[in-house]
Amino acid sequence: MPELPEVEVTRLSFAERITGATVQSVRLGKPLRWPLGCQLGVLLGQRILGVRRRGKYLLIDLQQGLLLMHLGMSGSLTFGDQTRAMGKHDHFDLATTQGVLRLNDPRRFGAVVFAPDEQSPQAQKLLGRLGVEPLGEEFLLADFQRALKQRKAPIKQVLLAGEVVVGVGNIYASEALFLAGIRPTTRALRISRQRVERLREAIRTVLARAVEKGGSTLKDFSNAHGESGYFQLEAAVYARQGESCRVCGTAIRMIRQGQRATFYCPTCQKP
Repeated sequence: MPELPEVEVTRLSFAERITGATVQSVRLGKPLRWPLGCQLGVLLGQRILGVRRRGKYLLIDLQQGLLLMHLGMSGSLTFGDQTRAMGKHDHFDLATTQGVLRLNDPRRFGAVVFAPDEQSPQAQKLLGRLGVEPLGEEFLLADFQRALKQRKAPIKQVLLAGEVVVGVGNIYASEALFLAGIRPTTRALRISRQRVERLREAIRTVLARAVEKGGSTLKDFSNAHGESGYFQLEAAVYARQGESCRVCGTAIRMIRQGQRATFYCPTCQKP
């Protein structure tokens, strides 16, 4: 599943090129997870003001309203001169004066939803419970520590839930916890202030590095230029079960938490 770095890399790959364009036509393929939420005519003639990100959602600001896009489990976007007709896995085309933005999603867990504004019920249903942005200035240590002290669940599960801090998906939660030296099974409320501070910095470092490396391509992720990511090549623990820790040489372990694979070093990461 595309996580925050992959969504941000996707945004950066087309946002500047599509900003200022005017919507000329909209084409829909098979239904996605949620309906578009407006008649296609509402979008026609609208000027695109910019593209933002909130967690794993892309927000395309229009003169009137916005489009919220989610890549789901296997979705990807392309933008440019589109000569190929929509295929069976292409589900949304936004044709503009500067190119066509196309959503391809084989598993159809992605979504494109129109909302009148960011505070509308349509938008808040998707964005309202998202935690703080980890790469923004609002990710404050005191708030992070206070939120963790209220949660009994294992820290990895708290990070994945996205209600405390948004966008720290499975790959990057494992990597950040390794960098911070915290065992993924440690209950969130038991983590000391000093370790919370290390975790906060580790989350920011890992996510920023992943964006710099173009995200992670485990199966089929690519940005709007069709380029793959390379962060997975330097992962410290993710998908390295049985291999030696790059720091201490101990074999990396894999466990299941909430049906998701978790990777950690039993020596470097303390309960």
